[in-house]
Amino acid sequence: MDDANPIGALVAAAGSGDSAAWASLVSRYTPLVASVIRDHRLRGSDAEDVGQTVWLRLVENLGKLREPQALPMWIITTTRNECLRLIRNSKRMRPFDPTDERGAVEATDAAEPDQRLLESERHRALLAAFAELPEHQRELMLLLVADPPVSYAEISERLGIAVGSIGPTRARALQRLRESSSIAGFRDSDGSHDKEGGRRGVASLER
Repeated sequence: MDDANPIGALVAAAGSGDSAAWASLVSRYTPLVASVIRDHRLRGSDAEDVGQTVWLRLVENLGKLREPQALPMWIITTTRNECLRLIRNSKRMRPFDPTDERGAVEATDAAEPDQRLLESERHRALLAAFAELPEHQRELMLLLVADPPVSYAEISERLGIAVGSIGPTRARALQRLRESSSIAGFRDSDGSHDKEGGRRGVASLER
């Protein structure tokens, strides 16, 4: 695996029929898909249907993906579209009583404040950046943020690395996250978006 561009190598291999590469892509980006689904308040079979459809769409379009760096945004957009499609279809099938005030209350509750949207965007940017890390860095970071905490001695044993290598490897992973295009792109179209948002997301992993 190319540590300099693990996603590019995985996309190329998966597009050539490598099942292990495909499984790795799904594993890396499932949290990103789940994040978008949660934002649309879908659960159970609805959430599963959306997830399965997203991966099916990716299988169909993997060979057309010219820039691997575009994969996170492709996944976010496709997942969002599938969520909205399912919600629209569900509303068509649901009987509507114009005298029932609960519908209006639900619609009001569903409107998310700007801060909630901002936090969701920041979280997705961090998930997308995290998926780009080489496998050994991803495994280390997951253990470092585990709850309950995992000791350095146990991390060393699980990953087969020296305790003294944990800190430097963590530092390299954090630096890659800061430099990720997903984090760098966390701003709105006019550039006035919360530019510190991505840095705060990475900082949450530094504690």
